[in-house]
Formats: sequence, structure tokens, C-alpha cells
Amino acid sequence: QVQLVESGGGLVQAGGSLRLSCAASGRPFSGYAMAWFRQAPRKEREFVAAMAMRATTSYADSVKGRFTISRDNAKNTVFLQMNSLKPEDTAVYYCAARDNIYITTILGAYDYWGQGTQVTVSS
Repeated sequence: QVQLVESGGGLVQAGGSLRLSCAASGRPFSGYAMAWFRQAPRKEREFVAAMAMRATTSYADSVKGRFTISRDNAKNTVFLQMNSLKPEDTAVYYCAARDNIYITTILGAYDYWGQGTQVTVSS
């Protein structure tokens, strides 16, 4: 079992930056593919970014060039640096872990989820 706890959300003006963190515990972290998803009000949860153990990454088109996913395997933590934020980035952001070395954008392929952290971008 893996427990995931997100932090770093908040309220920011458009054009600003936030850095989300996701701390993992319970099982060795380094063998897991990690991802961030988000869910805006009245919308389905959607893929944002993912990172494999060996640093392969994937991003949604809507965040490419603005968001960066990274991980510190020694600290069992994955990060999401969000720059040039837009009002449409407003959502609850969820960290997810997959017991597999390969990343995927498919929500149902992830085995463990955090409780989410709210990001609100004002215009």
C-alpha cells in the first residue's frame, strides 16, 4: 500500500507560479510511475503530467512549456512546478502512483491517489 499526500496548492493571480509536492510513504517509491491529474468543477478528472522512474516524462498539451514534473526518489517526493498559470488551470490537483515502471495518461491505470490540493488562479 502507498499513501500519497499533496501540498502546495493555493490562490495565485494569473501569470503566477505554484509548486505542488506529493509525499509518498508505505512502499519503495523509486519503482513507481508518478503522475498528476486535475479536476475542475463539473468536469472529469484529466491527466496533467507523469514521470517514470528513469525520468521519462509526459505532459498534457494544455500545460506543455508551463508545467514541469520532477521527482526526488531519495525523499519519496514528486513535484509539479506550475508557471504562467491561467484561470483555466483552476482545479483540484491529485497525485497518483502506478505500480509499474512505465507512465500512462490513463486515469484508471493508476493504483494509488492522494486526497488532492486546490489550485485557484484568479484573472
